[in-house]
Amino acid sequence: MPAPRILFFCMGNICRSPTAEGVMRAKLAAAGLDVEVDSAGTHGYHVGAPPDERSQEHALKRGYDLSPLRARQLQARDFERFDLVLGMDDDNLAHAARLCPPARRDRLKLLMRYAPQAGNPHVPDPYYGGEAGFEDVLDLVEAACDGLIAALRDGRLPGVQRR
Repeated sequence: MPAPRILFFCMGNICRSPTAEGVMRAKLAAAGLDVEVDSAGTHGYHVGAPPDERSQEHALKRGYDLSPLRARQLQARDFERFDLVLGMDDDNLAHAARLCPPARRDRLKLLMRYAPQAGNPHVPDPYYGGEAGFEDVLDLVEAACDGLIAALRDGRLPGVQRR
């Protein structure tokens, strides 16, 4: 049976969503879980570009290698391919909802719903901020990915079909 599929998305696919992809890949490998993971951006500003150097630098300090990842734009077909499509904030969630077929809206959610204890419903964009923003992104994403792993293990991940 095919592995469940999770897609993370943000605006440009160079900071938050590739960080989530890299963190989730590492956590899935450590947990021994077979899940397909990808990331995309709601806008095509950076298609084909690697993650922002600052995102890569901060992630690498925590053991996550984002260097092989490349930005791509979110497509309507992603809602058919992926079981769960997780956005970083309400603005990008609204943009993605316009692409999403009505029959697949149950797959579209905010990433931070898997880390309510973090006290932030969004992963803020660190692009125009300082170094602390990239660390905050990693803290939030790690907490949410831990929540996703727990939900996968427990079989209670809404929107992801066990295969």
